[in-house]
Amino acid sequence: MIAEDLALLRDGLTRLLRDNGFDVVGAVGDGDALVTRVLLERPDVAIVDVRLPPTFRDEGVRAAMLLRERVPETGVLIVSQYVEPAYAAELLADGRGGLGYLLKDRIMDVDDFVAAVRRVARGGTALDPEVVAQLLGRRGGHVNELTPRELEVLALMAEGRTNAAIASRLVVTVSAVEKHVASIFAKLRLPQSDEDHRRVLAVLAYLQA
Repeated sequence: MIAEDLALLRDGLTRLLRDNGFDVVGAVGDGDALVTRVLLERPDVAIVDVRLPPTFRDEGVRAAMLLRERVPETGVLIVSQYVEPAYAAELLADGRGGLGYLLKDRIMDVDDFVAAVRRVARGGTALDPEVVAQLLGRRGGHVNELTPRELEVLALMAEGRTNAAIASRLVVTVSAVEKHVASIFAKLRLPQSDEDHRRVLAVLAYLQA
């Protein structure tokens, strides 16, 4: 499901996703229509513009938060022209995955965008590198206990990258990344649970800090 007020971008997203194997069940232009259609269609993921009619402030975010509450099985991928990390933190406040926040410019990189949509649909996270970069300067709490390398790993986790992808980016072994991830979990006092859930909790701690 797509919620975007600009018809040209809405149609472009629809074609892009269909060309990459997605079944687009609907494309709407405002938050109320988004909620109505998602409740009816129950898609795997909704792609939502932050600013929708009538005021073009945060209608998309409000609609996304309502969907997180009423249809938790539907992932939400927020797209925006601007870096607004407070929205990402607000949406992640329930500690669940199935959430992404990307700048619209990132859609131009089709492979990365499609991968982000799939990650969010599977319950993972996909945060724009620009959002992550801004968050680096706002950390606090237990996040301050992390080493510079652990912060790098956590930033890449926030982008939704796997251990193998992080290892490739940092030019280290997967084993080294696994050790860093384990250390991050320990320093952030995250309870034992499945790996994916703990990664989401780590990203949440990062955002809240």
